[in-house]
Amino acid sequence: MSPAAVQTRRETAYARDLGRAFAGALLFSLPLLMTMEMWWFGFTLHPARLAVFLLAAVPLLVGLAFFAGFSHRHHGLVHAVLDTFVALAVGYLTAALLLTVMAILEPDGPLRQSVGQVALQSVPGAMGALLARRQLSAGRGDGDEAEARYPGELFLMVAGALFLALNVAPTEEMILIAYRMTPWHAVALIAVSLAVMHAIVYRTGFAGEHEQGHPATAFLHYTLAGYGLVLLVSLYVLWVFGRTDGHGLTEIVDAAVVLSFPGALGAAAARLLV
Repeated sequence: MSPAAVQTRRETAYARDLGRAFAGALLFSLPLLMTMEMWWFGFTLHPARLAVFLLAAVPLLVGLAFFAGFSHRHHGLVHAVLDTFVALAVGYLTAALLLTVMAILEPDGPLRQSVGQVALQSVPGAMGALLARRQLSAGRGDGDEAEARYPGELFLMVAGALFLALNVAPTEEMILIAYRMTPWHAVALIAVSLAVMHAIVYRTGFAGEHEQGHPATAFLHYTLAGYGLVLLVSLYVLWVFGRTDGHGLTEIVDAAVVLSFPGALGAAAARLLV
């Protein structure tokens, strides 16, 4: 095959990967793009929290690009960084287009409002773009995530937790559930989260699972450690969206436990989602 033909084939493959990235961005971010609370947070969120959210997303996206990425021919940290910025651009463009088409962005509104709304939605869109090859391609299991060891597995669990938790974190229903719960409900939800999470962990076959020996050891190394990370992710997301402001410790813990239930499912199913 001639060099020109090889180059054309590469460009065609990358164009296909890029198109799939836009599809992944739309697939993952659509529920949030059509959530009223996310429209409000776009211009009511404190600029410092929005900046923290965007900056903290960069290493997460780089990790996703390293382990998965939307382009099958890209491997290594340099390509992961490049894929991250492309994914962010895809997320921005997808959010801007959809929010404009749905008449959410106001042409005569303040610039900060429009920028904030698009920027907030760009992160889930970028995550969807990077996960597109895993979610929309028949060629699963060919990414670097197959080589992940214990630290990598924990990272994928964090990404999986954020994958699902972001879809419910902005909603008022999540706070309402936490408000209605008693301490016994919270304890029961923690137990259910751990039980379901542990069952899914064994179903997805995490790396090193069979090397752990006794099931209790695997429970400590993956399920319990993963749930601890899910709680931290939940607290972080609650803080970003201002859900911890003006609430006591009990209310914050209840909200974290509620948000950790979908987060735990996402973390446990990280091999399927990420």
